[in-house]
Parts: sequence; C-alpha cells; structure tokens
Amino acid sequence: MSISWEATAKAKARLVRERGTIHKDWGGRLPVALVYPNTYSVGMSGLGLQILYRLFNDDPEVVCERAFYEPAGRSPSAGEPVLSLESQRPLGDFAALAFSVTYELDYYHVVSTLRDSGLPLWAAERDDRHPLVIAGGPCLTANPEPLAPFCDAIVIGEAEPIVVQLLAALAGGDREQTLRTLAGVPGVYVPSLYQPIYAPDGSIVDLERAGEAPPVVGRVWLRDLDADPGASAVLTPDAELADMFLVEVARGCARGCLYCLAGYCFLPARERSPESVLRSAREGLKQTPKIGLVGAAVADYSHFEEVVRELQAEGARVSVASLRVDSLSEPIARALAGGGARTVTLGVEAGSQHLRDLVHKGVSTKDLEKAIDAAGAAGFAQAKLYFMIGLPGESDADVEAIGALSVSLGERFAARRRGGRVVVSVTPFVPKAQTPYQWTAMAEPGLLRERLARLQTALRPRKIELRAESVDWALVEGVLARGDRRLAEVLARMDRNSLAAWGRALAEQGLSAEFYLRRHRPVGEVLPWAAVSTGVRAAALAKLGGEDAGPGGDAFGQGEPS
Repeated sequence: MSISWEATAKAKARLVRERGTIHKDWGGRLPVALVYPNTYSVGMSGLGLQILYRLFNDDPEVVCERAFYEPAGRSPSAGEPVLSLESQRPLGDFAALAFSVTYELDYYHVVSTLRDSGLPLWAAERDDRHPLVIAGGPCLTANPEPLAPFCDAIVIGEAEPIVVQLLAALAGGDREQTLRTLAGVPGVYVPSLYQPIYAPDGSIVDLERAGEAPPVVGRVWLRDLDADPGASAVLTPDAELADMFLVEVARGCARGCLYCLAGYCFLPARERSPESVLRSAREGLKQTPKIGLVGAAVADYSHFEEVVRELQAEGARVSVASLRVDSLSEPIARALAGGGARTVTLGVEAGSQHLRDLVHKGVSTKDLEKAIDAAGAAGFAQAKLYFMIGLPGESDADVEAIGALSVSLGERFAARRRGGRVVVSVTPFVPKAQTPYQWTAMAEPGLLRERLARLQTALRPRKIELRAESVDWALVEGVLARGDRRLAEVLARMDRNSLAAWGRALAEQGLSAEFYLRRHRPVGEVLPWAAVSTGVRAAALAKLGGEDAGPGGDAFGQGEPS
C-alpha cells in the first residue's frame, strides 16, 4: 500500500513543533501503535492519550508511537493508510494497535483505520502476521459490544493498574497463546470467548462463554492517583488546547447525577494530593505558563483554591474545562479570571428545579445566580450554559424553563459585567450503558427537534446565541451507546461516515434504530454489555433510575466497587 509524500511531510512538520516527543529505536523492542481515532488536534488535547503514551514508553522493552485518524481530510475511497507519527510507519508494521476511544461517533474511524491500513477488519480473520488489536476508553468500558468483533481484547476500566501485565502478554507467544494470557489479566475482555444468543425479536436471551472465560470482566481502577504523574507528556501548538500542560487533580465523581457516565464508570471518586499536583504542574511550568487542571468536577477538588493560588504565585495561567455551578465561588472565579480565562462554562443540564432534582443534579436556581454573579464580578466576558433536552421526565414546561432561565441569567450577567454575554449550548440526552438510565427509551427525534425549535424562538429575540448539537447524530450515538455486536457489521458496511451511509447499512442488516432507541428495556433482560461490569450492581442502578429490579435484576452477579 503506497504512502504519500504529503502524509509523511505532515507528520514530520508536526513533530518539529512538539516538545516532549519520545523517540526510540525499534531494535529488539515491542512496537505498539497508540491510535486515537480522530484528529491530532483533538487527541492531543486529551490527557488520557498522553498518560498512555508515557506509560507504554516507560517500559524499556517497548517502543510506543502515536497515530491519528484525520476524518476531515480523507476521501472515502482513497484507502490511504494511517501512519505512526514518530517514524511514519504503516500500522501493519506494529505488533499491537492500542485504540484509545473516547466517543461512540469515532467507532467508524476505528473500522476505517483498519481497512485503510490493509488489515483484516474482523479479529477472527487476523493471524500471526497481523497486529493484535486492543481498545479501551470510557464508552467501551460501559459497552464494548459494537466494536467487539474487530478487537482481540478490550480494556475495561483504567490502564495504569494492568499496563505491566498487558505489555508482558503482548510480548510473548503466538496469537492464540497471547489471547489466553490476556483473558487472565484483570480488566481485559476478550470478545471471542463470549457469544450472545438472540431471540427472534432481536433481544439477547443468553450469553455463552468459553470455559476459561470469567463470567464477568470487572473494571480495574487506579487506587492511588499519586502513583502516576497524571500529566501531559507532549506539548504542541497544534492541539485544541494549544501549548497547555494538563494535570489531573481528581478522577471519578461522587455527585451521582443519574445521566452521567463518569459518575458510574469511574467510581470511587479519588483525589491527587496537592503536593503531587503541584509537582507535576511545576514540571509543566518549565515549558509553558498555561496549566490546565483536569477532573470530572475540578472545583470539587478539596485543594482547588490552594493549588490555584500557589500556581498563580509562580506565574501560571490556570484553566479548567468546566465547573460545577455550586462550586464557582467568588474566590475561585477571581483566581481563574486572574489567570487569563475569558469564558466560564457551567453545566446546568435542566431549566427547571423540578427536573434538576429528578436527575439528581443537586443545583438550585440560587446556586446558579451566585455563580453568574461571581463570574460577572470577576470580569469574565462570556458564560456558557450547558443544557440537555429529552431527559427522562422532561415536559414542555421544563423546556420553556431553559429559555426563561437563560434569559434571566443573561440579564443578571450583563448587569454585573458590562458587555458580558451568555451562550446557551443544548445537546439531546443520550441514555448510556452502566448508568441508571440504561434501560430507558431515548426521546423521539421529532420531539427533540420541536423542543430545539421552541428554544430558538424563545432565545433569538433576546439575542442569546443557541448552539445545538445535531439530533440525527445524537440518535446514531444513542444506538451505538447501547447497541450489540450486530452493529459491527453495520459499521463495516459503511463506505463513509455519513448519516446516509449509516441508514443504508442499518437497513441492509435488517436492523432498526428504533429497536435500540425507543424500546424501554425490562430490567431482567440480558443487556448487550452483560459480560462486563463497572462494579455498580444492576439492582442499585435500577433503584436510582426508578426501575423495579425484581428477580434477575442483577444478572451475571456484578459486584460493588472494591
């Protein structure tokens, strides 16, 4: 397969602009390609990829190089192979491909990467001549099934506790022996050892497994965050967060919002010590003044103000991705604005107090007003308010409340910050596996579109910008988030990543999006992701989501987080 001069030149140009790139000689080492199935700009702005890059390369017997899929610049029929960044080698040259998958809508890019690289798509068709394909990430921890037939193994949970065992398994034996070894590593799911049995209506009635396969693969997680630096390995001006050094302060979230995948797939909530955070950040300050603090709820970090003050005293410009509304105090707002931040992002989720209470958001209108007042007093130029539509229990009145609340907060913000503006971002709610809403039907697309139109009508006269995510793509995400293995054939049939190609491929497979989206699943039904567990019992999720767990509600015996 030919490699274009342009692709090689692009990779080399990126390397020149990076700081911290790890270059290793391949001689005698296990070559692993760490693949992010989206653009370089997006991938290099995520801390997960950077942590994996450093972890793999910490092993002196391993050479790990990054690779990225650039969907915007690829022709559907071009078939140009994805190259590793460091040495510009095709992926077929590596012993293993480790896909780090963050979003369901990148599943097609995983398949396209394999196809364009000249590798057999299906794990069952690959042999010792081909790389082993491993994948991981939040969405696959929740439900690995739509990608399962393409993968030799999938990591359920966090890589740090098992990276040594994982790399050791990859380094020895033929493919069959390696898969047996991987199946014995905690948190590693080998899909070929499990086979779902379908009823005529498409639901799953049983899950057959090979004798050596564990009944359930439990999520693994890092107990002591201080055991890893939890920080950027490479800086680049070409990332969305250009030249920003990222430092993890906490992992997981104890808030318990019913819709949030992070609140259930990353339990228990853990914090890094302030000494560890400051030590990592000071290493970053040697290269850049821009420090980004990372966590599911950054301002909930118990040492947040202390760390921010210390870093700013040392010349840092501190940023955070988003803030819990009830955590944005005036001192925190002033500290962030003093570091150069111009926009504050607040997750409101629902317009009415009734619906926020229903989904366990735990934020009051008074909290919102205090946060907006603090942002205005600190001098922020813009406040972004994030909402969802289609939440379980939502009514027309709840949607109207989004408009009314946005107008009220916008006026309040402008009164405290001359020229300050509010931007409203709205996304359709997508029920996720391993959350209390994993059984719940997604809202009808017509209803979602009507409610978005109603919001636009309410906000346009008040000159409040509304940024809405696509309903159609949210529906695709919804199918993949709670789908089964039959969707792998749909992904394989798509000739491009478009809604039209998706619809055609579904129809060709005799599948319906309605089956995955609009069907309220009984709690006792065997779910596609029954072979994996985050550690939260199904009965506990059902109770939180208002479901009747009944007998069989804890199928396959998932255990509590240890």
